[in-house]
Amino acid sequence: MQDQDKRKKAAELKNGLSKLMEKRANWEHHWQEVADYMIPRKADITMERPKGDKRHTLIFDGTAIHALELLASSLHGMLTSSVNRWFSLRYKETSINQNDEAREWLEQVTDAMYLAISRSNFQQEVFETYFDLISFGTSCLQIEEDKDDIIRFSSRHIKELYISENAKGMVDCIYRRFKMTAKATVEKFGLENVSLKTQNIFKKSAFEDVDLCHVVKPRDIYNPQKMDKQNMPYTSCYFEYDSGHIISEGGFKEFPYVVPRYLKASNEIYGRSPAMNALGDVKVLNKMVEIGMKAAAKQVDPPLLVSDDSMLAPIRMSPGSINYFRAGSRDTIQPLNIGANNPLGLNMEEQRRQAISATFHVDQLLITENRNMTATEVVQRNQEKMRILGPVLGRLQSELLQPMIIRIFNIMLRNNLFPEAPEILLNQEVDVEYVSPMALAQRGEELNSIVKGLELFGNISQLAPVALDYIDPPGLIKNLIKILGLPATMIRSDEEVQQIAEEKAEAQNQQAMMQQQMAESEMARNVAPAVQAVSNAEREQQ
Repeated sequence: MQDQDKRKKAAELKNGLSKLMEKRANWEHHWQEVADYMIPRKADITMERPKGDKRHTLIFDGTAIHALELLASSLHGMLTSSVNRWFSLRYKETSINQNDEAREWLEQVTDAMYLAISRSNFQQEVFETYFDLISFGTSCLQIEEDKDDIIRFSSRHIKELYISENAKGMVDCIYRRFKMTAKATVEKFGLENVSLKTQNIFKKSAFEDVDLCHVVKPRDIYNPQKMDKQNMPYTSCYFEYDSGHIISEGGFKEFPYVVPRYLKASNEIYGRSPAMNALGDVKVLNKMVEIGMKAAAKQVDPPLLVSDDSMLAPIRMSPGSINYFRAGSRDTIQPLNIGANNPLGLNMEEQRRQAISATFHVDQLLITENRNMTATEVVQRNQEKMRILGPVLGRLQSELLQPMIIRIFNIMLRNNLFPEAPEILLNQEVDVEYVSPMALAQRGEELNSIVKGLELFGNISQLAPVALDYIDPPGLIKNLIKILGLPATMIRSDEEVQQIAEEKAEAQNQQAMMQQQMAESEMARNVAPAVQAVSNAEREQQ
């Protein structure tokens, strides 16, 4: 009965995969063209290609490839830099963020997360995710628990992915069809869990591929009070695609895949990318360069015009060669003018290159900073980049960064990799705050508004001193700390600030009392001789 249920479930899963494959069919040819011209190492979407074969046969100009790499590197540096902090944690309950003990614990948790990320393979895998995102408009990053590295990241090829959205427009269902060697399949799932066919393949040819499918989707019915894998919010199932044999069943507390889209139409599931927008210009440019190279070759080594009865032997084209022709012949060897020197074609090529660069925002991303630039100018340059990529930032925060950070936090929390939390934090939810260069640039405009506002209030106060009374200095400072993203360990609590203020006031009072005493003593010293003189004068008169 159990085997019958598994076969029924496998049939249902294969049927669901078939429907998603039909919906994705139109996208595949589009992705294949993008890969052929701009990311050839992944140009195996609609075709099977041998590993290690040449894949640059259609590429005659590298403008699009370089522009794509620049945009991917820029996003990587702006959002998830390897040298700067790019996120921090805070509590959704605002009052808890003011508690010193809670802030210190959250700072320790953040440090532990950065350490785990730095020790993992995050940087290389997230770069591949950005690369796929800009190329295909849709990318996928799998986040798994790992016994050795705590967390393991895996960027998945767009070829493997079949996705579906929920009512909120978020990807919550994924079918991933992929291949693994029989050896790797047995190592991951165990020999007793794979089908008899796979067992035989493993025994005879361990390095032969096995066609697998991994399905993760929301679980319809489960008990959140139970901690077993069968009662988690997301169900997980691995099965062999050909036989439908279910290898493994389980669950996840969070969706283990993050699937960001670069830009997305409201009636589409898969995203669209700058590479898709530039594809027309890229194909035209490559064709123009190909034709131009052929024309240049003909110009350097042109076809020859030779009279049919003038030459006594085949024409020798090597340097220093001698050709013999009949005496008295009017014709000699002449090159055929093909009109290859065409400046109009060169201008059109340059126009296509500029259009491609504009699509990938190359000019704005290459804006460099020099030593003579002021802090304001640096902020303005970053704001310019933010305005260009701002529309994409919100989607990447909600579809990539937010679920990824929450997933990492929960994995480490379940494995007791954080210090013990204070009692005040029981049942408190944690939220993510972004402090990447991109996020800080986004806040730069708010900071400039505050600075300009203070300058304006300062000017007004010269005419109306009451203007400064409307500004709350402590509130202003707290807002600046939030905008600048300063670590909690650098900031004193309200109680510490109050204590320092009281100590300063007491010190000032003591100093004022000492000054008063000194003044009184000085006055007494100055008055004493005068009093003595008056007393002496009175005695003399008597």
